Amino acid sequence: MTKSINEVILTDKFRIMSDIKFAQPPAGVEGQGFFATSLDQVIGLARANSIWPLPFATSCCGIEFMATMGTNYDLARFGMERLSFSPRQADLLMVMGTVAKKMGPVLKQVYEQMAEPRWVLSVGACACSGGIFDTYSVLQGIDKVIPVDVYVPGCPPRPEQIIDGIMKIQELVKNESLRRRYSPQYQELMASYNIQ
Repeated sequence: MTKSINEVILTDKFRIMSDIKFAQPPAGVEGQGFFATSLDQVIGLARANSIWPLPFATSCCGIEFMATMGTNYDLARFGMERLSFSPRQADLLMVMGTVAKKMGPVLKQVYEQMAEPRWVLSVGACACSGGIFDTYSVLQGIDKVIPVDVYVPGCPPRPEQIIDGIMKIQELVKNESLRRRYSPQYQELMASYNIQ
């Protein structure tokens, strides 16, 4: 007995679908035909998988980021397909490389132009702590100007480290309360950086 072409296609389709691994749903109540969870978790899941990064690259860490976006590492797998070069359309500021003190006010202005919620990823030793440039002209860490959520050390960090930093940002985004931005602690943090 021979199989029809439709039976072969269906068999292949189900075999392919059985290899697909799906993301775990957020904690909730599920039953026949419905799933209920909290609004915080649904929005967190959506935000974590659709981050629009703004690369602020000034030196060699920017080259490593370009490698991370390339085909070998493919950062698009993590929901970061669209790079945004406008702060008004970005929600993740990726600062990569040496930031001079004259560049500090520009970096702060870019951060202030981003809409809430916004996160910051500091990539490389220079952005994290000034790196090897312990001089009067180099900012000794961007956290002197803007708050940082995740640090990725290295000089320059490998693409795997950048991806690890992105995954930590995604965990932060996924588990962040919608009300955190209105909390007194967050308002106090912004006030310490003179940011409204």
